[in-house]
Amino acid sequence: MQADSRQFVAAIPLAAVLIRWDERIAAANAEAQSFLGDGLEGRHFITALRQPALLDAIEGTFRDGAPRLTRFLTTDGRQNTTYEVSCRRLDLEGGRGVMLTFQDVTHLEQAGQMRRDFVANVSHELRTPLTALLGFIETLKGPARDDPAARDRFLNIMEAEAGRMERLVGDLLSLSRVEAEERVRPTDPVDLPGLLRSVLSGLAPLGDEAGVRLEADLPEGALEVPGDADQLRQVMVNLIENGVKYSGRGAEVRVSLSAPAYQSRLRGEGVVITVSDSGPGFDPLHIPRLTERFYRVDSHRSREKGGTGLGLAIVKHIVNRHRGRLRIESKPGEGASFQVVLPTTA
Repeated sequence: MQADSRQFVAAIPLAAVLIRWDERIAAANAEAQSFLGDGLEGRHFITALRQPALLDAIEGTFRDGAPRLTRFLTTDGRQNTTYEVSCRRLDLEGGRGVMLTFQDVTHLEQAGQMRRDFVANVSHELRTPLTALLGFIETLKGPARDDPAARDRFLNIMEAEAGRMERLVGDLLSLSRVEAEERVRPTDPVDLPGLLRSVLSGLAPLGDEAGVRLEADLPEGALEVPGDADQLRQVMVNLIENGVKYSGRGAEVRVSLSAPAYQSRLRGEGVVITVSDSGPGFDPLHIPRLTERFYRVDSHRSREKGGTGLGLAIVKHIVNRHRGRLRIESKPGEGASFQVVLPTTA
């Protein structure tokens, strides 16, 4: 019977543990031993499993035979893992036992947490301008009703706050569209030098206003890659705007485009668009999180500049859609560099 139990449990594709009628573990497959440890067989289940919710479920199933679902949490020191555990009673030779199967639901937990964080972040981003608008409206209806100077000042602030909400909603819709299309690779030919010159021309007034020089190092003639021209324009506008906004007066933002060459990150031929600035830069510890939604190196400064915290998340998804790579480099006092590597063939 013991050998049959081991073979039966070993054949289950999920992590599984069989507990016999005397409350000792009859068998555990390799998947279960990978996180519960070796030497489980023959031990009382309480000494091996330990977590109160799971122990209660096992005891309840032994008592009344009803199947139960519970959670089991473990960690390897680097990452927490959540298992959904099914407890079901079995009729074994000599008495009744309980079969436990463990299904890894960590990805579902993470997705749920991401959704909760996203809703919380959107709510927070909208609450601030809405609170300001409501406060100014109340003031304009009351104390500032007959004060033209105060009314004009408040209306200007209200316009700025409404614009901030409009940008946020626009970026949310843009992010949604990009994510929906991410699996569909674009194939239309896009002339990168022409697109980059057009973007730089359009952003020249912004650079003049901020006192930031826009420089270009682009090849002559056409250089086409498969892509979505509107989305690639959005990437370049976002990266160059960020350089202009956060570099500071007197800085320089340079845009360059390499000739086609083998790119190890693509394992094939590609081109590299680099947007670099001579601004203050930032600590490299921020780089892994820069493309997260609503992540900001300096949240106060970003909001002052009109940033929504979604720009680099949109950039990441567009680059992914084009099967490209995004690389970010920066150090305090040494500016920042954003490289977009795009394949030259579909």
